[in-house]
Amino acid sequence: MSDLKLFKVVGSTVDQLSGGAVALEKALQQTFELNLEALLGVRFLASEFIVEGGRLDTLGIDENNSPVII
Repeated sequence: MSDLKLFKVVGSTVDQLSGGAVALEKALQQTFELNLEALLGVRFLASEFIVEGGRLDTLGIDENNSPVII
């Protein structure tokens, strides 16, 4: 995975935040999952969900009961 970049937006100014790729990705994933409903209108179901041949970082369900995979 390439480096994950986060930005802070204040008004019309954008500043890149510094951070380590692995720690930053996990922290971002946890924050996103805790706020999934507010951010996307998606109900959180599972983190690190194992499927045949891989892993889904975040699994949720939307208002139409359709799966949302992040």
